[in-house]
Amino acid sequence: MIVKTTYKDKETEKLIATHLGETFPLLKRIKLKGIGSKRMIVHDVSPKLKQYLNTVDDLNYGNIELRPKGIIVHIHKKLESYSWIIPYYKLNIYTSSFFSIHADGNFIQFKKNKLFVENKSFIQKMVSQKNEILNTTEYYG
Repeated sequence: MIVKTTYKDKETEKLIATHLGETFPLLKRIKLKGIGSKRMIVHDVSPKLKQYLNTVDDLNYGNIELRPKGIIVHIHKKLESYSWIIPYYKLNIYTSSFFSIHADGNFIQFKKNKLFVENKSFIQKMVSQKNEILNTTEYYG
């Protein structure tokens, strides 16, 4: 599900919290050594997500935020911000010549360049967080 997050909206925040949980408390953020990735260059997206990218600029950037029950992929188009809400049970991560995130028949591919290398530890954290959450029974309860 993609929501417009250019401006803070209580309904949008409530929707995100319902699907992914509230943002991590400060102590948990410190323990995780951060919950957000650095920006990465978007290489390609699925057809349904193309409307959320800049068409004139060659470079589009995105970043990822961890939540207790999933991730948020933030994409910026000119002065507007969009957030792709992905619960862990729908999240699939692939890495080949590009790093890609798939969910609900959509995908976003990030280039594997210097920016990707800087995010490697974050990506490992995201994968371990997903595995930890999906292996607990309370997630499905």
